[in-house]
Amino acid sequence: MEVGKQIKKFRQDLKLSQEEFASKIFVTRQTISNWENGKNYPDVNSLVLLSQLFNTSLDILVKGDVIEMKKQVAQDDVRRFKRDTVIFTVLIILTVVSVVPLFLYLELSGIALWLFIAGVMIYYAMRLNKQKRNNDIQTYREILAFMEEKENEQ
Repeated sequence: MEVGKQIKKFRQDLKLSQEEFASKIFVTRQTISNWENGKNYPDVNSLVLLSQLFNTSLDILVKGDVIEMKKQVAQDDVRRFKRDTVIFTVLIILTVVSVVPLFLYLELSGIALWLFIAGVMIYYAMRLNKQKRNNDIQTYREILAFMEEKENEQ
């Protein structure tokens, strides 16, 4: 999130107009408008005043809403996990179903193709396992809880 959006959000949370807000930090209404629209940015002194008025740290004011960013990262993790699960499932089915036809009809090149499919399947198995470790998931129940919990947050 940009500094301007943060300023606007905090100002609106305090239920202050741009004019009222400007008088509290000793700038013009136009200056507030420019900050909120991203035309320019507050100087260091203004940032300190803003953080005091908003009762927040400079870190949160400048970097944005940390909680919102964490939610986005978690949602991205769930999407990646779901996508990788679907790909892995398709690859398992393809590996099992294609073994005999590939060996019978394509002989040596069929074996090479099957090994390639199996290799990609193993790669996705390792990716899923890494994601499970990173999110401290060990059982199918935990996987379902992980996916449902993140969907409920959306």
